[in-house]
Amino acid sequence: MTDQSGSDKRRIIRYPGGGFFGDVADYLRLVLRLLQDDRVKTWLKFIPFGSLVYFILPFDIPTPIDDIAVMWLGMNLFIELCPPEIVAEHRAALTNIVESTLRDPQAEPPETKEE
Repeated sequence: MTDQSGSDKRRIIRYPGGGFFGDVADYLRLVLRLLQDDRVKTWLKFIPFGSLVYFILPFDIPTPIDDIAVMWLGMNLFIELCPPEIVAEHRAALTNIVESTLRDPQAEPPETKEE
């Protein structure tokens, strides 16, 4: 599917109640979209990378709980410091759900009205 600018865009149909893992995936997609947005200040983009470096490098106590907390805090801080209108725009794009109805593929095709 292409839009008016000629770029290729996919529409993904998702279950609206994604649960915990769906919410985490949406959160990560939001962070990735904000990192790619040129309107977000460059210095803000260092926050998620700093928390990722802390997560990867073994300088701390050998428990994963503090690493996860730092990653969560870094991503939350990044999203909170980004301009709200940009965050709202990306959230709206991520939650855009295509509405449709399911049909039985073995059922008779519906009759079309001819004018």
